[in-house]
Amino acid sequence: MRVSRQGGKRVLEPPPRQAHRDQRPKKRSAVKSAFWGLYKFLFCISALIVAVYIGARLMVRPPEQAPTVQPGQTGGQTVPVVSGASSTGDASEVENPLVRREKVYNILLAATDKEGFRTDTMMVLSYDIPNQKVGVVSVPRDTLTDRDSGKNPKLVYGTGGVEQRVADISDMLGIPIDGYVKVNIKGFIALVDYLGGVDFYVPCDMDYDDPYQDLSIHYKEGQYHLSGQQAMEVARFRKNNDLSGYSDVGRTQTQQKLLVALAKKVLSWNSLTKINGFVEIFNKYVSTDLELSDMLYFASQAVNLNTASGVETATLEGRGDGVYRGNTYCYELDAEKTVETVNRLINPFDRDLTLEEMNLVKADRYMS
Repeated sequence: MRVSRQGGKRVLEPPPRQAHRDQRPKKRSAVKSAFWGLYKFLFCISALIVAVYIGARLMVRPPEQAPTVQPGQTGGQTVPVVSGASSTGDASEVENPLVRREKVYNILLAATDKEGFRTDTMMVLSYDIPNQKVGVVSVPRDTLTDRDSGKNPKLVYGTGGVEQRVADISDMLGIPIDGYVKVNIKGFIALVDYLGGVDFYVPCDMDYDDPYQDLSIHYKEGQYHLSGQQAMEVARFRKNNDLSGYSDVGRTQTQQKLLVALAKKVLSWNSLTKINGFVEIFNKYVSTDLELSDMLYFASQAVNLNTASGVETATLEGRGDGVYRGNTYCYELDAEKTVETVNRLINPFDRDLTLEEMNLVKADRYMS
């Protein structure tokens, strides 16, 4: 302490150095508090991000695969899915068992007709996730199926809805199907319009009118920017008013090309901002037996798919003039070509399927 005079009075003043030393701890304390506050905030944010990431990884995981029916089993009894290089369980008792490849899934894509209940269009989509390959095989609607006498043998008809179509196609082609996605035709129109239309080459002249189905299809062959309604018309065209045009096979090939064109647009960067609209359309027009976590997993993997080189499409070939149990215009699959197409594009097993492992029905006779 020192003494000074101010106005004739003695005043005690603290030494300047001592005053400077007294202020330092206060400043360091404030800085330290701010630092620890920021550290705690960042730690909490980091913990939250980690928790969300772990939660997402737990929810978005590979879906379960459908069970496999092994060759030689009777009564259609299924056995557990076998993955990897060797078989186990019941499958090990079967000679040359069918072993599913990991992360290879088959999904039935179906679209309804105007009435909204008949699965007018059916495609089996196989997604090989490790190799980022997609195979799409259309199954003509009038394909012969193995049904009891007295029932319509054409695939598109019969009770049971899309679930029965899944069972029919699985039995016919000898492949498991892990789920289905069925879209109402109005949903197809809404999706194309929401995406701002789609660029597409119409493969031939189209001139067809059907007042009953409210269809008026008139296009010249060439490149178009199609609205939702126009895309639906092109997808549904099969023949002209004079009966020229193409068959169900030609129509499914056009539908496949439209599907690929739409997939490219949906997976484009500009479309990722439209997720809320996709969800709204999906909830209104689409039915599926897939879980939300399944769809999230497929979506998370599909961003890596090259639609230009990773997607291949085909239609099961055959002849549509078959007569079976009195039913005319039945579509009989070409056995040899069907086996080749299935093995090339939608076989989820580690070996090729044989004709004996499928259930292809032959017509009783032909109309020509």
